[in-house]
Amino acid sequence: MSIQTEACNSDGRWVNPLCQSLPIDRNGPFVPMADGSLMTIDSQGMRVSADDGVTWSEARPVCEGLNDTEPASHRLVRTKSDSLVMVHLDFTDYKFSWDEEAGEPKDDCRMEVWSIRSVDGGKTWVDKQRLLDGYNANFFGFIQTSAGRLVVVLEHLASNPGRWVVCSFISDDDGQTWTRSNLIDLGGHGHHDGATEPTVAELSDGRLLMLIRTNLDRFWQAFSDDGGRYWRTIQPSDIDASSAPGHLVRLRSGRLALVWNRLNPEGGTRPKAEPGQSSEVPASWYREELSLAFSEGDGVSWTKPVVLARQEGGQLSYPYLFERHPGELWVIAGFAFKSGWQEPLSLRLRMNEEELLRETQEKP
Repeated sequence: MSIQTEACNSDGRWVNPLCQSLPIDRNGPFVPMADGSLMTIDSQGMRVSADDGVTWSEARPVCEGLNDTEPASHRLVRTKSDSLVMVHLDFTDYKFSWDEEAGEPKDDCRMEVWSIRSVDGGKTWVDKQRLLDGYNANFFGFIQTSAGRLVVVLEHLASNPGRWVVCSFISDDDGQTWTRSNLIDLGGHGHHDGATEPTVAELSDGRLLMLIRTNLDRFWQAFSDDGGRYWRTIQPSDIDASSAPGHLVRLRSGRLALVWNRLNPEGGTRPKAEPGQSSEVPASWYREELSLAFSEGDGVSWTKPVVLARQEGGQLSYPYLFERHPGELWVIAGFAFKSGWQEPLSLRLRMNEEELLRETQEKP
């Protein structure tokens, strides 16, 4: 049966029958610890769960400046040498300030990116350092490559004209020191225009693939042949997308998985917003459906997207994809509302990779 004809629940939400509700009250990010427990960090500090997130320990302080209500504002990696590394937006002196007449960020526009790490399992945190000054925003990729390099992909608000650009930072010493890549600049003009909110995964040949949110009806993609030091192949992808971020993950099966908001609802279309302060081109802001697709060919081709959930008139966006156990996928919507940006209604789902893969291969 087509999902378009299946009934929604009393909240006006449809959830794919292959998805189960995830009995947790947190949105991540999560890191598996050496003993099998689960770790997360919130504004109060680091917490550990021994029951897959149903209950959590008391918080152990980490640092100031985290914001629990802003999804994709901090990311965690437990390295191969058992260090914990966090990259985060610092909301301590946060201020977004935009000059509408000039179409530029004002001089006091500020949200910095910092990193911090622990070498004793989270008891103490050291080497706190700023990666980017000025104003930066949400990011969807922080990984350790097979060679052991840490790679985080970030966005930065540029001026003249005001727009977003993206880059990566790399570390070969578990976050003690960092090096920035070249900037990827796709042009644009507006406080939500340009190259934004990147996500990243390692390919089977060691190259890195970055997918970049744009207002151009699709993700753009960038490839790095040197572990994120430089990005020299930059082009539009074949993945249609609204002006919203996606989360790309390499699963333990070797497949890539992508969760995102498509350009239009399944089987339909939606009008784009007219140009303005946010974008110099008409842009789709469709966020009522959250979809998932797989790639077994390093992103060259993708399966048919499967809609995981739909909230008509609301939104399900800023997704977080986490593989808790091999083939067990958790998908969480960072922004989940019944009506526009009103009436929060969380979406936290658990699903099986192979079951979803079979659905993507079914004929219409």
